[in-house]
Amino acid sequence: MRDVFVLGAGGHGKVVIATLKALGYHVATVLDDDEKLWGTKVSGITVAGPMDVVREYKNPSAVIAVGVNETRRKIARRIEGVDWISAVHPSAIVDPSVRIGPGTVVFAGAVVQPDSVLGSHAIINTGATVDHDCHIGNFVHVAPGCNLAGAVTLKEGSFMGIGSRAVPDVTVGAWTTVGAGATIVYDLPGGITAVGTPARPAR
Repeated sequence: MRDVFVLGAGGHGKVVIATLKALGYHVATVLDDDEKLWGTKVSGITVAGPMDVVREYKNPSAVIAVGVNETRRKIARRIEGVDWISAVHPSAIVDPSVRIGPGTVVFAGAVVQPDSVLGSHAIINTGATVDHDCHIGNFVHVAPGCNLAGAVTLKEGSFMGIGSRAVPDVTVGAWTTVGAGATIVYDLPGGITAVGTPARPAR
């Protein structure tokens, strides 16, 4: 398989590298804007310089391996001319009807059920479940162990914390953060942090 650049040298980058290797990709190098990391190694792969280095290659394939949604969006807007690949771990269960946008990753043990849509540069993290007819927007992060019932909508940039849950047919507004273990039982507006069961805006 072709070479892939991994943009991001943190812990999330390690999981992206593991997923790519499990799929048979060759990780060409890791790039990160933190110059203190240049020359170090992540999962045995050298961090070769800043992310903009990827532009020096012809038609490069890459994944943004940064867990923070807004940072991922900034990188995607800044670096153009890249083939953003989607990567689904072999142990994930993703129905063939699911549509997956460029740059999106689905990690080990995750389940995505029929007719769901995953936007661009989204993250379905380890062991998360996304049931039928869900709509996951661009730059969304569904954290490990999160469970979404059917027909849930997560708008752009929203974040579902570890172990959080959503009942059927609810919507989480753009750039809203749902805390770990929270349960969403009604729609949440955009741009807030919601915690608890049922999830309510944090004070």
